[in-house]
Amino acid sequence: MRYSLARDNRKGKAMARVKELRVNRARIGVDAEEGETLLRVLREQVDVTGVKYGCGEGQCGACTVLIDGAPVRSCLTRVEAAIEKEITTIEGLERDGRLHPLQQSFLDAQALQCGYCTPGMILAGVGLLNQNPRPTRDEILRAMEGNICRCGTYPRILAAIENVAGESTEQDR
Repeated sequence: MRYSLARDNRKGKAMARVKELRVNRARIGVDAEEGETLLRVLREQVDVTGVKYGCGEGQCGACTVLIDGAPVRSCLTRVEAAIEKEITTIEGLERDGRLHPLQQSFLDAQALQCGYCTPGMILAGVGLLNQNPRPTRDEILRAMEGNICRCGTYPRILAAIENVAGESTEQDR
């Protein structure tokens, strides 16, 4: 059962619980109360720590994950919104020991310094490339403007995304 109702004896109210999520191509058992953030469940119950807590208000992008290929802020997403959807974190991008092309491009372009924002940046970039394989520079800038890098590596992040744009196939993403 992926979703159930449980009785909270303290309040006498029925509370829905989430019992399973699809994370990085695997079904993972969880026991999350309706209303918990996806960020908290991923970090504390699924143990995927590449998802970062930044501002907690959806303003910095450090908590970005993909749900069915589209970037979302996991700090604002209620866990029940992700039921039966594919959640991809930075840990789920590599395939068969090979980094995703955008992960490799970030390394090649040295597009990270402290690395705290990097998972969210890469997932936002992958989400953009899923929707638009050949974005213009302006489209990349618009898509990434909700992700903050306190180290200021924006020119290298832009270069990393531009290097991948149009070069990889849909199967790589």
